[in-house]
Amino acid sequence: MDTIWLPPALVCYALSAAGFVAGRTANRPRWTDQAVPLLGAAVLFHTLDLVIGALKAGNIPVTNFAQSLSFLAWLTAIVSFVVMLRMRMQVLGAFVAPGVLAAVGAAMLLTRRGRLVIPDSLRSAWLPVHVTLAFLGDALFVVAAGVSLAYLVHESRLKAKRPLSRGGQPMPSLEKLDRINYRLLGWGFVMLSLAIVSGALWAEASWGHFWSWEPQELWSLITWLLYAGLLESRVAAGWRGRRAAALTLAVFTVLVGSFLSVSLLFPGKHSFG
Repeated sequence: MDTIWLPPALVCYALSAAGFVAGRTANRPRWTDQAVPLLGAAVLFHTLDLVIGALKAGNIPVTNFAQSLSFLAWLTAIVSFVVMLRMRMQVLGAFVAPGVLAAVGAAMLLTRRGRLVIPDSLRSAWLPVHVTLAFLGDALFVVAAGVSLAYLVHESRLKAKRPLSRGGQPMPSLEKLDRINYRLLGWGFVMLSLAIVSGALWAEASWGHFWSWEPQELWSLITWLLYAGLLESRVAAGWRGRRAAALTLAVFTVLVGSFLSVSLLFPGKHSFG
């Protein structure tokens, strides 16, 4: 179900990632500035690819691992693009854009030719709602991990008394990075909670029970508990800064492991490719 729009999206993602990274490491402010519209162009091409895929599939195009990875990368690119524009945080691109590029490249390599059909049992109005909420939550967590990594790098440079401005742009303050990380985690947790609720309602309507303890549901619950604990540690225990950033990255590794294991090894009812 490949289209002509994903290759140009991949090219723009590659140029954007290169611009962000080179802009920070080679002290080239123009490259960083040019990387932002390139990321926007990549999102536009990627959107066209997903729209065509949705028209062919008759629903949201997440019929296999490759399409799921592409959809997650698209949402992650959108979230990071919005954060960069609203918060003036172009530095975020150096920590997120390479990951988006890798995900889109992997999705292209793994894409199967031919038309993939969604089973009748899953052709429901709940599908785009549940899937979008789940992947949007994951995308917010991805960007939060990128912000946390930026925080740790910035803090290490401060302690080493190294230059804090690369690519002609100053690094955001540690307080700003910590605040944005908290907001992303909060919204990601809301999206994940709504995804679990919508998935339970859909399961009850389709299979007659809200919960079946299959791998995807179990890992979703584990992830929800971990992020709930992370947010609780910030609110109740007052954990901020380096500790919160490190915990965000630790929980994110569990999220990545669960996504890969459930998608490739233990898909259960959530696999219909």
